[in-house]
Amino acid sequence: MESEATFVAPEGVYTVIEEHKPSVLQTHAAATSPLSFPTRVSVITVRYPVKDKGGGAQSLAQLLGGNNHSKKDKEKFKEREKEREDGNSLSSSDTPPDEQLDDFTAPASPTVHHTHSVAPTNTIFSHHAQHSASAGKNKKPSTPVKWSKPKSNMKTTNSTFITRTQHAEGFPRSLKDRDGDVSFFFYNQVKTVLWVEAGAKAREPLSRTTFSAYPTCHSINQFTASPEHLDIIIGFHTGDLIWLDPISSRYHRLNKGGCVTSSACTAVRWVPASASLFLVSHADGTIVVYDRDREDGTFGPREPIGTGGIGGDDWDPTDSIFVTIPPWHPAAHHGDMDVSDKSEKFIKNPVSHWRVAPRGKAVVDFVFSPDVKYVGAISEDGCLRVIDALAEQLVDCYSSYFGAFTCIAWSPDGRFILTGGQDDLLTIFSPWEQRVVARCQGHSSFVSCVAFDETRCDGRTYRFGSVGEDNKLILWDFSSGALHRPKNHSHSHGHRQSLMGAYSSTSLALRGRSGVSPMSSFSLYLPPHLPPSLSPPPPPPPDLFDDTNTDKPREEGELGLAHSPRYHPAPSRNEIAVVQPVLVKNLHSPPSSLITSTNTSAVGASTTTSSSSSSSASIQDPLPTAIAFLPKHLLTSTKNGLVKLWVRPLALKVGATSRAGR
Repeated sequence: MESEATFVAPEGVYTVIEEHKPSVLQTHAAATSPLSFPTRVSVITVRYPVKDKGGGAQSLAQLLGGNNHSKKDKEKFKEREKEREDGNSLSSSDTPPDEQLDDFTAPASPTVHHTHSVAPTNTIFSHHAQHSASAGKNKKPSTPVKWSKPKSNMKTTNSTFITRTQHAEGFPRSLKDRDGDVSFFFYNQVKTVLWVEAGAKAREPLSRTTFSAYPTCHSINQFTASPEHLDIIIGFHTGDLIWLDPISSRYHRLNKGGCVTSSACTAVRWVPASASLFLVSHADGTIVVYDRDREDGTFGPREPIGTGGIGGDDWDPTDSIFVTIPPWHPAAHHGDMDVSDKSEKFIKNPVSHWRVAPRGKAVVDFVFSPDVKYVGAISEDGCLRVIDALAEQLVDCYSSYFGAFTCIAWSPDGRFILTGGQDDLLTIFSPWEQRVVARCQGHSSFVSCVAFDETRCDGRTYRFGSVGEDNKLILWDFSSGALHRPKNHSHSHGHRQSLMGAYSSTSLALRGRSGVSPMSSFSLYLPPHLPPSLSPPPPPPPDLFDDTNTDKPREEGELGLAHSPRYHPAPSRNEIAVVQPVLVKNLHSPPSSLITSTNTSAVGASTTTSSSSSSSASIQDPLPTAIAFLPKHLLTSTKNGLVKLWVRPLALKVGATSRAGR
């Protein structure tokens, strides 16, 4: 029953029901583009009103007079629509309390050091938290709320940043025909962002928006999403940001021309339960906090002395994050100014600026905890940092076993953080217990993306999935009762080999067509003082399950880091339990050139000629870069933008809302 379009998991059969392939123009653009960025996917489930399918028959509520005010409601709705068309928007100080950040109750809290348990009076979220506290428990409003909207109309703009916009026939009127829960996803291809309805099997996407810069990341606001309104933030390799509402075809540009930072965007996330705040990570090792309703201000962040232990010892990146407070922030005035003041001082971006990793070490990705109090950020210095977002302080810093972390996810109940990395492993952390709980062995190359399946996480067993550059889709079930430690004997298969024949510091998904050129996207993630062509490859990672290997996880001294109570080095292989895959699915067969290169290197022969050819050939390979669990589908995507929807077998919670994935 197994085939390229199906696989069998313990819960049933997954089958591909929909594919979205790159067009001929997109394929040509990718082949001729000097830069290459992997496709990322953002998903959202929108609840449309359930239509009466009983013909002309009246419902019980209508017979009892429940529809007496329908005319008034329709008139109010028309008035709200008219106001929206006028393009009126609220400033950040006018944002209704219902839009603000909710201070949810966490199941537990990470161990905080020194004064971290009490947030300062004035922080980036303090104003929002105060509104939330006064408003009570913050939930998505059941009645329509007039959210602020982007200022510029894409149809009439003369901006050269947006070069072209295309819509499906009948858009947006066709969206009004939807009924019940409808899932959408957005993904980037070269310089285009596409919007697709999951499961509709439409020939064309709902919209295509092409830019003059390369989109690198995007995020959908789950809190403000409605049938009439979607808020999307798109980050670009130039550092620019676009706030987009694809339904009304309106947009607003932030960090225009890199006025706040010109470093490439690596990830973007809306602050959960907030209508206006979002965070952006950059390739220079920083995270910047923005408010969508504010204009850009003139801002120059302060840089710490001794970044990464070079040139001084004033700042230890494993002990703290370096926060630059903008001059318009109330904390810069010792809290003696009112945030609600509408003067120009309080309508500027950024809201705050964090230096998380040493300069030249990109923040690869980050994710919020479900209670919105903490941020888990991974960077190319091989560290996972848990940050108290309310206090803007580092809580803990965990080292990888080998290389850098490449992807991250936080469990729905907040108990675990899941990471994938260049060590071919998935690592499960418990931030509340401050330790590594387990490692997952199954991939034979870099792990590209990880995601939890919320419909199969019940607090005892956790289902999550991963995709990697070995072209594998792997499903895992994690339960503390099923953990076991590795046996102390030599592994029969010896050292594992990657697709390139040897472990490489260069991700296959980021390689240029002729090796790694200084203009390739991989140079984005290297220190500026070392050209990519001169970057020496690291030693091969240790085989965690081969006792003939005496390599140990890197220590603090190897990283050149000072001892910090917040820093946790990676434990050895004999200390950590191992999780085995539930299912391993080979999504695509590697080309013969790669197989030949791998087999040749396995017997120790020279690969100088075949390595170059395989590197060039691998660019055409559909390497998996994204995985996401939707209520009714499993979504996978490749580097070049081949998106597949797999129908899920008997989902446990069909109405569950899926969160956005990378």
